[in-house]
Amino acid sequence: MIFLETDIKGVYVIEIKKLEDDRGFFGRSWCKNEMAAYGLNPNVVQQNTSLSVHAGTLRGMHYQKHPFEETKLIRCTKGAIYDVVIDLRPDSQTFRNWFGIELTEDNHKMLYVPEKFAHGFITLKENCEVTYLVTQFYTPGSEAGLRWNDKMFGIRWPMEVKVISEKDSSFPDFKESILP
Repeated sequence: MIFLETDIKGVYVIEIKKLEDDRGFFGRSWCKNEMAAYGLNPNVVQQNTSLSVHAGTLRGMHYQKHPFEETKLIRCTKGAIYDVVIDLRPDSQTFRNWFGIELTEDNHKMLYVPEKFAHGFITLKENCEVTYLVTQFYTPGSEAGLRWNDKMFGIRWPMEVKVISEKDSSFPDFKESILP
């Protein structure tokens, strides 16, 4: 695995180190030991999958509240998404900054999202499947979110939002009092 730290400390783009031949390639997309060697949370307890049938579907910006904060490893296994995280750590030098990256079935990149980050994505194609490895079990009542188009963050989404759930569209604007 190839670990590339972004401008936001703790957020990594992870690439599969490919061993290629005439059949294609082989590589690791998960290794507990390698994650731990980089100081990343390797304690995966659940794998989730989402399928979005329409291009322009936005899911986010989600996080879980204390004490159920979760780390996520996101990979697009079918289609293409623009994946975004927002730093919600008040003591961080990049507090309220966001990072976005295109994850596709062809580039095989993954995004490591630490605890205390909001996360969301927009689908760039139809029929996008996204897999999430998470370090915390889903806990009803602990989920929260921020509005995807909050001017506080100024996220530059690469396309118009065409489909969004009522829940995701009704998240509030950012207020420090709602931090995870």
